[in-house]
Amino acid sequence: MDIGWYLAVSAIVFAIGAAGVITRRNPLLVLLCLELMLGASSLALLAFAKMHGNLDGHVFALVVIVVAAAEVAVGLGIVVALYRNKVAVDVDELRELHG
Repeated sequence: MDIGWYLAVSAIVFAIGAAGVITRRNPLLVLLCLELMLGASSLALLAFAKMHGNLDGHVFALVVIVVAAAEVAVGLGIVVALYRNKVAVDVDELRELHG
């Protein structure tokens, strides 16, 4: 397959994730859309690695996956703490995280 197909799918998934981050108000859905965006960037990195025939893209994709896992762990911990304290779960109304 041509690299254009991989990049087209990556762009579509990234656009869906970006639209979800912009329009959603629930923190869990925002985190899910961020994961879509990170997955799309990993797909683009792997496509470019395949095109150039080296493993650099694979290493960067692995780093993106590690960052995504860390982001989910921290973000989910914050969301669970907010639900426990019965704080509003609307992203626009979350003022307790300001320093």
